[in-house]
Amino acid sequence: RFKQPYHWAQGVNNGASVILVEIETDAGIVGIGESVISPDVETTLSVINYAIPFFVGEQAYDGARLVANCYQSGFSLRGTGSAQRYFSQAITGIDLALWDIMGKVAKQPLHQLLGGAVHDRLHYFGFVQGNSPEELAAHAAILVNTGYSVIYVKVGRGMDLDIEIVKSVRKAIGNARLRLDANEAWAMLEARTMLRKLEPFDIEFMEQPLPHRVGAGALANLRATTQIPISADQTVFSAEDVYEICRTSAADSITLGIHETGGVKRFCKAAAVAEAAGLNICIHGVFETGISTCATNQVAVTIPNIDDGNQIMVQLLARDIVRTPDLVPVLGALTASSLPGLGFELDRDAVEEAAVAYRKQR
Repeated sequence: RFKQPYHWAQGVNNGASVILVEIETDAGIVGIGESVISPDVETTLSVINYAIPFFVGEQAYDGARLVANCYQSGFSLRGTGSAQRYFSQAITGIDLALWDIMGKVAKQPLHQLLGGAVHDRLHYFGFVQGNSPEELAAHAAILVNTGYSVIYVKVGRGMDLDIEIVKSVRKAIGNARLRLDANEAWAMLEARTMLRKLEPFDIEFMEQPLPHRVGAGALANLRATTQIPISADQTVFSAEDVYEICRTSAADSITLGIHETGGVKRFCKAAAVAEAAGLNICIHGVFETGISTCATNQVAVTIPNIDDGNQIMVQLLARDIVRTPDLVPVLGALTASSLPGLGFELDRDAVEEAAVAYRKQR
């Protein structure tokens, strides 16, 4: 459950449903990951249950091949090979659990398995929460005073309300960097109108102003007409999507996470494509727990072109299911855990509490 209702362009959320994935080896080592859900737990769980036989009895080190075999059989062979995005979100929990196993076997944190960190810490933006402009402005001021240098606000909730929100937040944070996310809320005409109205507020970037289905070309057209930089989010799920954004000059940065790409190595590949084009990768958070926070942090510190204002979502939870490490950013940043694997200890009591809450909700 969230500490408070989460307001954004697509509605209001009160909690995060996730699927906990555990894989046990014949040597008794347990790897832990999580998959985010869409549209509900049962649907996503059916994909994971389908995948299980492809992994049982196999080597944890063969994850890439096993995932490819699972997709070939479950989707490509059945004529639904265009479902890569959905498959990626479901299978990520297995991918993360396998990496957790490999790190525990090697007694090394994930970032060491990936070649080592190139950043001492990962920096996050202050994620403003609330409903009214007054609530959002008050929280934004607290975040700046806590040490966040980048402030991030959801818009796309109606033109007049959006303007009032941005005006109030800008006043509250002074000269701090301000980013906005419209979450696909606008058609082209409305997007151009809104970006023009928002230009006086010194916006560092606008994330995904257009629906993802219109593609990179539409984003490129919009970007050519505004002074506000554009960050592509839902338009991008894979290295191929990143390439298309770069090829068409559709965005100034890429917002992307491991749950969209389908796991660790596919995320690294996508980041490398963006690096070749001179674009930063801004970590995208979804409705997740500290498991994803730890995994993403471990991967991100190995990526040269990672952004300095990334998304973190674990602070929204009333109670996380990760016991350690402490995932409260200090001056807007977290260092990568030195614990083996993904670098966390699971809070089994919190898992059970969440499971009970889910059963009651059903």
